[in-house]
Order: sequence, then structure tokens, then C-alpha cells
Amino acid sequence: MAEPSESGLSGAQRAAVFLLGVGEQSATAIMRHMEPREVQRIGEAMASIATVSNEQVEAVLREFHQRSSALNPLGLAAPEFTRRVLTQALGESKARSMLAKVMPGKQQTSGIEALKWMDPSAVAELLEDEHPQIVAIVLASLEEDHAAQVLINIPEPIRGEALLRVARLQVIDPAAMEELDKVLEKQLGKVRRTPPRSVNGMSSAAAILNNVKADVEAELLGALKDADAELGEKVGELMFVFDNLLELDDRGMQRLIREIAVDSLVIALKGVDEQLQNKFFSNMSTRAADMLKEDLEAKGPVKLSEVEIAQKEILAIAGRLADEGELALGKGGDDFV
Repeated sequence: MAEPSESGLSGAQRAAVFLLGVGEQSATAIMRHMEPREVQRIGEAMASIATVSNEQVEAVLREFHQRSSALNPLGLAAPEFTRRVLTQALGESKARSMLAKVMPGKQQTSGIEALKWMDPSAVAELLEDEHPQIVAIVLASLEEDHAAQVLINIPEPIRGEALLRVARLQVIDPAAMEELDKVLEKQLGKVRRTPPRSVNGMSSAAAILNNVKADVEAELLGALKDADAELGEKVGELMFVFDNLLELDDRGMQRLIREIAVDSLVIALKGVDEQLQNKFFSNMSTRAADMLKEDLEAKGPVKLSEVEIAQKEILAIAGRLADEGELALGKGGDDFV
């Protein structure tokens, strides 16, 4: 878990403050090296920052200086240096094969990179007539929340089969990736071939299911268990659900509560067991806990679908904070966020 920041800002907010401080040209150059999800989070943080004190700006810059001073510049430059040297020495095709051995998991087609920036419905439209195995490879290559949105835009007959194939993925075969390249050529132009890379299909399937609506989640998980009971159970065990918030330590729970709107929390806690409610109450001030209890008692009946939506939103916040190192999520001893 990350050490608390003296600025009192989240990781995304600290990055936003830093980028706003270095100026438009430098910020643009930095953001070119970021993933779509990182750009989105920092962009949202930039838009949400109303006021930042001089003390907070100084704390952010001081923290950046401390962390950057501890980095070894040779380590940062080594991967790109290795890539350039091997490409010049062996040619692009042989170099990519060698890089897959010495830098596993680092190679990816330009086509997949382009898909990361595409609207989920556009990606789904590109894939709707393709074999489920091709769909599975694409889904496993995207960020989980993006993949979830692509999945729900894919016609229902293909959804369950595609998710089953995601869960069964262990290695992406070069022939399958070549086939994927051919598919992407239709819209994105010619993409480079890539060697095999390892993937955790069950974790990808679980993360995708964590990002779809509850009714779609139940439908797809049920279909997965019907197709392969053992695999379905393992994917279900990896999924992070609202009850797993009980596993947060007090520090993590307090950090999470600061990010949640009170109205959303009231709805999310309707109908959950007393132990989980008390987990929230015990990590709030006495006054805040009493007010939340009063709001819960005064709140009338709430549709189950509204409760599920509120809980999904809180889980998404927890996932974001975990990605930023602000809290630790896990289940059964294995890290999974």
C-alpha cells in the first residue's frame, strides 16, 4: 500500500497538479506515453480540481523530486535502448521475436493499442462477425473496464462463448494473433505481427464481469458455469464483490469512504448485512456514522437494481484507488484488484 501523501491529494490529483504545473507543452509530451485509462483518470482529476493551496503544490513537487531522485536513470532507459539496438541489429521481425523472450509481456500490436482508444461500441461492431476466439483475444488484451463495455455491446449469442474462451486463455498463439491482425487490417491498416505472450484468462474474465451490470454479470457467469463448472467456480472466486470490502483494513476503508458520496453510500448499504454496515460506521467519525444511520433509517424502499448500481460504483472507486496504490484489495491471499 502506498504511503500517505503529505499533500492530502489522491495519486491522480497529484499527477494532475504536477502536469498543470509543468505547462501545456511538457504535459502534452508526458501524456503521450500514458495508457488511455491513465489519461482519463488524470483528465478527470484536472477537471475536478477547484482550488489547490500553495502548500499542496509544494508538497506534490517535493514528493516528485524525492521519488525521481531515487530512480536509476539507467533502469528507465534500458528497455527502450534494448528495443532499439535489437531492432537495428536483427531487423524488426527477428527483434520482436527476441524481445518476447527477453522482455516478456512487453510486446503488443499497434492494432491493439489503437483499439484501446476506440469507443467500446465501435470495437464491438468491428468484432461482431468474428470468431469467438478472436473476440476473446481482443477482450483479454484490453483494460478490464473497457473490455466489459465492449462485451456488453457484442450480440448475446457470442458473449458467453467469448467469455468462456477468455477464461481458458493461458497463452496467445502466434497464429491466433496473426488472424487478429488480419481482422484489424480492415479498419486500422496493416499491423505488425507479435510473438506469444502469457495472459491470465481467469483473472481477465473475473475483472470483465466485475465491470458489467449485475443482471448481465449473473447471466454470463451462469453461462460460464454451465459450459465449464470448475472454470466458472474459479472465475467466481476471483471476482471482487461488495462483501469483499470487509477485507479492507481500517486505513483503506477510511480512504475509500472519503471518495464516496453520502447519497450513494446510503443506497449501497440498503439491505447489506450488519457486519458490513458496521465496517463503514466504525471507520467514520461518531457524528458522521450517526448521520448515516439516520439517513438509512429514513430512506424508504430502494429498488434492488439501484442498490446494485451504487455498489458497483463504490467497487469501481475501490478498484481505482487500488490501482493508484491508495488501498489494497485481495481475496484468499492472492492479490486481485
